[in-house]
Amino acid sequence: MLFPSPYRVGSTLIQEFRDGSLLNATAISLRRVLLGYSISLVIGVPLGIVLARVKFVEDTLGSLVSAFQSLPSICWLPLALLWFGLNDRAILFVVVAGSLVSIAIAVQDGVKNLSPTYVRAALTMGTPSWRIYTHVLLPASLPSILTGAKLGWGYAWRALMSGELLFVSLGLGQMLMQGRELADMSQVLSVMAVIMGLGLLTDRLIFGSLERHVRRRWGLAGA
Repeated sequence: MLFPSPYRVGSTLIQEFRDGSLLNATAISLRRVLLGYSISLVIGVPLGIVLARVKFVEDTLGSLVSAFQSLPSICWLPLALLWFGLNDRAILFVVVAGSLVSIAIAVQDGVKNLSPTYVRAALTMGTPSWRIYTHVLLPASLPSILTGAKLGWGYAWRALMSGELLFVSLGLGQMLMQGRELADMSQVLSVMAVIMGLGLLTDRLIFGSLERHVRRRWGLAGA
């Protein structure tokens, strides 16, 4: 059936929950995306700050980072398969490649757009150079970092689905491919509903809460 009814999609979704297949696939995909996303944050935030503050790094590595921004994450998959083979490390590499660049560029833009008065005031008060990064630039650019983190999360999910769709990997992407191979549109739509639900839940509970907190902290919204 090309367009199954909502009832059939709901029935398929309930059945997949009962037999544990959907819960298992969701847990596997979440583990992959959380690990890859965490690595992207750990590397991307410091990289963005360095790109914004060190002219030599911006002139050299910055051009390469900007070029990678236009490269779809799925393009990294053949390289990842050659390097790591058909395993989780290949998918993890694609997830990191898909989200790291967007985080780094957002952080770079946020730091570059900060008023130089912050740094001058900190230096005038005798703040050590290394503390400029941790106590001035990082807190002041937090709204941009949060925006980059949100973008990176979306890119991480897209990269994950690209990797899981292309080879057997146990996850939501594989369930999508199984639905296609079995011509079971209700399974395809049920998995898509779960992916959208996870995205909405993350946006409302995590990023939405963080954004409200940052807006209150910066005086952009009433308490």
